Amino acid sequence: NFHFPITSEQYQDIILDEKTESLFSDITSVDILGFKANKSYEEILEKVPKNNEAVDCFLGEVEKRKVVLCIMNFKFIGGSMGSAVGEKISKAIHLAGEKNCPIIILCQSGGARMQEGALSLMQLSKISTHLAKFSKKGGLYISILTYPTTGGVTASFGMQADITIAEPKALIGFAGQRVIKQTTSQELPDHFQTSEFLKEKGFIDFVVDRKNLKNSISKVLDVLA
Repeated sequence: NFHFPITSEQYQDIILDEKTESLFSDITSVDILGFKANKSYEEILEKVPKNNEAVDCFLGEVEKRKVVLCIMNFKFIGGSMGSAVGEKISKAIHLAGEKNCPIIILCQSGGARMQEGALSLMQLSKISTHLAKFSKKGGLYISILTYPTTGGVTASFGMQADITIAEPKALIGFAGQRVIKQTTSQELPDHFQTSEFLKEKGFIDFVVDRKNLKNSISKVLDVLA
């Protein structure tokens, strides 16, 4: 019953009703900085599927309630945050405000994308700013944390929602356990940085099995949307 990473298409089937509209698929990553290390960023981007990105955005419905849904794609460079990801999610938040509907962001990411340097980190504050404006206008934001959700995504919009849902036993954290252990010189609990641990500490509202995800979101929308 381990919740392995799955595709955007599979999450669409789980969360949304049948009719969906794909959004902003023309926005894709480019090698802005001319990054070169063991392998250039351009070479990495050439090997990923065309018109694919580390986040997919959709306009659809959950039990006939209109929502904007963003699904991060871990198979695209570890679901890492790049400029294209920041732009797509920001546009999705703006669209949710225009449509007067909730936004749902499903997080599945290793954090910032090193090949884009500071430009990647800027996307975290960019998305957070758009979410703050959305919230100020009364918008509802639901975050779904899956395996894994780490780094800057956890430190920003992953934990910025009105309602935060996590899948069972998902790895959720900022720095890695080894780094934390070396920094604090303390032994960490066995279930440290899991959904269940974070729920105990009050960071997460619900831990929900994938098969019950749509029903749980629907109940939240019934109460808050």
